[in-house]
Amino acid sequence: MTELSLTSPAFEDGERIPREHGYSEANTNPPLDIGGVPEATLSLALVVDDPDAEEPAGKVWDHWVVWNVAPDTEHIPEGWSADSVSEGQNDYGETGWGGPNPPEREHTYRFLLYALDAKLGLSPNATKDDLYDAAGGHVLDKAKLHGTYAP
Repeated sequence: MTELSLTSPAFEDGERIPREHGYSEANTNPPLDIGGVPEATLSLALVVDDPDAEEPAGKVWDHWVVWNVAPDTEHIPEGWSADSVSEGQNDYGETGWGGPNPPEREHTYRFLLYALDAKLGLSPNATKDDLYDAAGGHVLDKAKLHGTYAP
């Protein structure tokens, strides 16, 4: 049985996310590759957050909340126009991708992919917490990719 995987052709796990993906730059999501999706998967969900923001912001900062991605999706292109999926609210108060924007030092960002045995019926302004509440009991597998970004 293969494990769910999440990689990027733009950066290796634990390496630097290219500058153009930053919030104050082009603010486009990096390309992502998905593999090993379990057979029973009905949808994929993706969360990008910044646990290093806890000290300056007082919370883990959410950069991207995406759900109901088709289970046969193998590639998410750079600057993805996610018309066929649902995107929730990031902590910039916007819908969709909100790139890295650390205030004073390098931060590590988590790209978290979930294979779910259900489609989620969330509202368009749903948050990461809403997604996690709805996905509870439906996670078949998960994968992680880390990237760093400095001001």
